[in-house]
Amino acid sequence: MPSERAADAIEEVDLLVCGAGAGGMTAALVAALEGLEVVLCEKTDQVGGTTSTSGGTTWVPGTHLSERAGVPDKVEEARNFLEHVVANRSGIRLREAFLASGRHAIEELDRRTDVKFVAAAAHPDYLDGPGAAYGGRALAPLTFDGKLLGPDDFTRVRPPRREFLGLGGMMVGRNELDALLKPFRSVANLRGAVSIVGRYALDRISYRRGTRLLMGNALVARLLYSLRKAKVPLLFDTGVRELVVEEGRVVGAFLDGPAGPRRIRARKGVVLATGGICWNHKIRDRLFPQAARDYALAPVTNTGDGADVAMAIGAGFEDGGDSPALWMPCSSYTRPDGSVAVWPHIILDRAKPGLLAVNSAGQRFVNESDSYHDFSMGQIRDGSMPAYLVCDFAFMRRYGMGMVLPGARNLRSMVKAGYVIEARTLPDLAEKIGVSAGTLIKTIDAYNRSAATGVDEAFGRGKSVVNRFNGDASVQPNPCLAPVGTGPFYAMAVKPADLASSAGLSGDEFGRVLDETGEAIPGLYACGNDLASIFRGTYPGPGTTLGPALVFGWRVAKHAAGKLRDAPADAGATAQERTENAAL
Repeated sequence: MPSERAADAIEEVDLLVCGAGAGGMTAALVAALEGLEVVLCEKTDQVGGTTSTSGGTTWVPGTHLSERAGVPDKVEEARNFLEHVVANRSGIRLREAFLASGRHAIEELDRRTDVKFVAAAAHPDYLDGPGAAYGGRALAPLTFDGKLLGPDDFTRVRPPRREFLGLGGMMVGRNELDALLKPFRSVANLRGAVSIVGRYALDRISYRRGTRLLMGNALVARLLYSLRKAKVPLLFDTGVRELVVEEGRVVGAFLDGPAGPRRIRARKGVVLATGGICWNHKIRDRLFPQAARDYALAPVTNTGDGADVAMAIGAGFEDGGDSPALWMPCSSYTRPDGSVAVWPHIILDRAKPGLLAVNSAGQRFVNESDSYHDFSMGQIRDGSMPAYLVCDFAFMRRYGMGMVLPGARNLRSMVKAGYVIEARTLPDLAEKIGVSAGTLIKTIDAYNRSAATGVDEAFGRGKSVVNRFNGDASVQPNPCLAPVGTGPFYAMAVKPADLASSAGLSGDEFGRVLDETGEAIPGLYACGNDLASIFRGTYPGPGTTLGPALVFGWRVAKHAAGKLRDAPADAGATAQERTENAAL
């Protein structure tokens, strides 16, 4: 295996992996564990891509971790769930492969690497239906001490979004917010706050940000740490420009690196894991709704290189099924330095009682407590760009909204920045957001009547498991409904931003890229967001982009190493036969 010192001189390997997000890093790591000679190239000077700025939750059914957490999950139940959610959309072979290999992939990473997860005992699937799980399927990466990487490699981990860092560089978990915002409420809160802030203060003596890494940053750091232990060479600032094809087989790639163009041959193949279509404006303009093209949550360097180089040699491309992307409603404002702050509204405000969303007509258009993707799909169908989240001061003080924290301590500065719209009366608020005052008042009156009865007849808010889980259990009879009270009132503009691609390269159950006729292109693989979503534009649960990214990264490596049977799972076979055919 080539050493890191010889990375610049590498001319030929077994497997060339392009892109150091979760999928590409997993593929490179597992291939190295299988004894392949691997090199991983990354277009930027940092690893992690979109994964590093995400929550890091990874959706994989039926793992040993669910059993360890006391919430054992069964693959057959997940299969029933996906048959309900994805229904008759295409992609069953890939989903069967995912279900068959998920347990094996997570178990091997857990056993042989420093990539460690814990299954959440309570983290429901995003949709109800047969086989839906309340816990066990959502895997959270364990906290990681970034100091273990050493100063140089720690700087190679792409940091979280600036908006999600406290005190200029401190990561905070969702379950830690209460201690930090209300440190004097209890002794436990005070101890927790002192521990977190004290650790951060010590970190800043030697580091530009905190080294206590959580969520997606922890997952990326764990993958990098494991790659270093496996002595996998990483080529930074090195992107794929063109695939090398000989006699119909991909045998390497031309890369653009710090020293200029170079070519690396790959005996077993090339893996494309460049992050999906993201900022590829040609594809965005063709597939995305016009009003949802402005912003993506991926790094701006994710320009769809994998799709471009693969389609240049005849690869097939799929539009993503129900949606070309997976979405989050986001609010934003321009900072004094000209940069744009963007806040994804995941669960901390939309699901809580006392907030509603209105469109350009001043009417509700969606169940506000549904998943971020389903909320955004409702907004896209409605066509209102932007829509507005509306609440009163009591809500703002209790829960916060977007970048306004609970307690509303920074409310005044956010109003001044134009991020939050404030009005003393509803007619004034309606005027400021450009909707009919009469319609907005009628909408809020109807919402308040639903809050009084606990039944949202218009959109069923609070009926689903995930709605109620993300609401406020102290509010009854419906934890997602409470009346909007007296002024002042607040509104915040939100628009969908894509967090990941659903559209992508056509692939088979081994991650091999297919050509436009459906035949596998020898020597070419894809995983992560470069591969079309196996869920076909639906969003079953938390982490349903990272789960397939890791599992298909594992499958790609195993197939390249000759460790997976080169025969597709039979969609007509029994469940046990499908599992046996697709697994090792």
